[in-house]
Amino acid sequence: MKSLKTSSSRPFKVIPKSIVLAFLIVSVVGFLDATYLTAKHYLGEVPTCSILEGCEKVLTSSYATLGGVPVALPGAAYYLVIFLSLVAYLDTPRRSILRFVAYLTFLGFLASLGFVYLQLFVLKAICLYCMASAASSIILFGLGICVLKYR
Repeated sequence: MKSLKTSSSRPFKVIPKSIVLAFLIVSVVGFLDATYLTAKHYLGEVPTCSILEGCEKVLTSSYATLGGVPVALPGAAYYLVIFLSLVAYLDTPRRSILRFVAYLTFLGFLASLGFVYLQLFVLKAICLYCMASAASSIILFGLGICVLKYR
């Protein structure tokens, strides 16, 4: 009997556990940051920036909410979906879960680019917490690219 091996049946490269661990850590950092900003919004408080002044201007601007909802809330949900998806991957190592996460990071990357643009060029103020979230999103995007290379 002939072998039916095709290019689609070749084994996948193993995705290093360090990439998954980095994904988990960065998603937790992003989640904590976005959740903190969301909580401060609903408490009616503005976090103080210790290094730069600008948190108040950014977090009280019209760009900080969408329909009365702080933009940090969907950000927290984004990081939580990534984290829970990774936990699901660790439980049932299906590559499709990691591919989903990798593609999802593209949305976070685009949102972060937009928010960084608003801070730098429209508001001319920098919120350190917002920049931490942007850094988390950019790192997750880089990790997502790494995952997609392991096909």
